[in-house]
Amino acid sequence: MSARDWIEKDFYAELGISSSASADEIKKAYRKLAKELHPDANPGDTKAEARFKSASEAYGVLSDAKKRAEYDEARKLFASGGFRPGAGFPGGGGGFNSSGFDINDLFSTMGNGGGGPGGATNISDLLGGLFGGGGKPGGGSATRPRRGADVETEVRLDFAEAVKGATVPLRLTSPAACGTCGGSGARPGTSPRTCTNCSGTGMVSRSQGAFAFSEPCRECRGTGRIIEEPCLECHGDGVSTRTRTLTVRIPTGVDDNQRIRLAGQGEPGRNGAPAGDLYVKVHVTPHPVFKRSGNDLTLTLPVTFPELVLGTSLTVPTLDGTVTVKVPAGTDSGKTLRVRGKGVTPKSGAAGDLLVTLQVAVPSKLDGAAKQALEEYAAATASHDPRAELMSRLERRG
Repeated sequence: MSARDWIEKDFYAELGISSSASADEIKKAYRKLAKELHPDANPGDTKAEARFKSASEAYGVLSDAKKRAEYDEARKLFASGGFRPGAGFPGGGGGFNSSGFDINDLFSTMGNGGGGPGGATNISDLLGGLFGGGGKPGGGSATRPRRGADVETEVRLDFAEAVKGATVPLRLTSPAACGTCGGSGARPGTSPRTCTNCSGTGMVSRSQGAFAFSEPCRECRGTGRIIEEPCLECHGDGVSTRTRTLTVRIPTGVDDNQRIRLAGQGEPGRNGAPAGDLYVKVHVTPHPVFKRSGNDLTLTLPVTFPELVLGTSLTVPTLDGTVTVKVPAGTDSGKTLRVRGKGVTPKSGAAGDLLVTLQVAVPSKLDGAAKQALEEYAAATASHDPRAELMSRLERRG
C-alpha cells in the first residue's frame, strides 16, 4: 500500500481502543475481536473475515512497540498537514514556503533535533520500520526479508494431563503461505517481475522544492515487484487464511497459564524470511482432590481421632494409584506427611513430592454406644488439660 493508505488507516479504531491504550489493553481487545470474527465462528461471512484480517493487521503494528511508535509519529506528522506524501510544506501549495518555516522545527517535534548535520532528515528514516526501509544504497529496502508474525492460541488440559504431559491436536485458522502459489503471489506458471519504477527497491525519491524525500513506490505498492497475473487464491498477497491441524506434545509438569513455544509454526515470512513462532497458552482445569504447590502435590486426608491417637497405616490416593502411609501414634491433627517422588515431574529437574495433611473428621451425630464410649473416654482423661501449656505460656509472659 502507499504511504497515504498506511497513514490514513486508524489501527486504534480497528481494535476499538484509544491511542493511549496499554499493551495489555491492545492484546485483550484483539483477542476479543479475533474470537468474535474468527472464520471458524463465521463460516461464509466475508465481512467478518475482512474485519478479522484488518484487526490482525492492526494488532501486528500496535503490538510491536517499535512499529507502534513509528506509526504514531507518522500519523501525527501527516495528520497535522505539515508533511504529506505527494503534498508540499504548509502554506506552500506543493512547494516550499520560506516565510517563517524551518524544516528543523518540523523534525525537532519528534525529539530528533534535526537528525544530522544542519538538521537534514530523510522522511524514509521515519517510515523505514513501517514500509520496509528507505531507498538509500545500503540502507535496506522494502524487499528485504521479513520474519513472520508470532501467533498465539490456547488449549485446556485436565489436571492429570498437565502433570503427566499430553499430546493434543490443535486446529488453527490463521494466515499461512498460499498453497496455490507457494507464497509468490503470482499465478502458477508465472513469476513476478522487478518493478522498473523503483528498480526493485520498493521506494522512490521525490523532490519537494529544495528538499527530497523517499516514499513507497506507488507502482508496486512498496514491494519492489509487479505481479501481472495474481494468484486466484490469495489475489497476489502470497498469504491466505488457512485452517490446519497440528499435533502438539505438551511437556510434563506444565503449569496453568504457561506458554509453550513452537518454533516456525507462526505466520509465514516474507521474501524468504523464516516463519514466526506459535505460542500455546495452557489452561489447567482444577482437580477435585489434589492441588499444586510448585512441583509438589498437596492433599488433605480426613482421619479419625483414634487413628491419630493410636497410630495406623493409611491408604492414600495419588495420580498413579495408591500408596500406604504410616501414621505414628500421638500424631496431631494438621500434621503433614511427605510421600517422596509422587508429585510433579517437570521437563527438567527433580520430581516433587506428595504432601498429605491429616485432618480429623468430626462426626456430626453419634449413636448411643458411640456416645457412651466417648463419655467414658472423657471421664477417663479428665485429668488431662490440653490447654494447660497455653495458659502457662500466657502467665509467664504476663
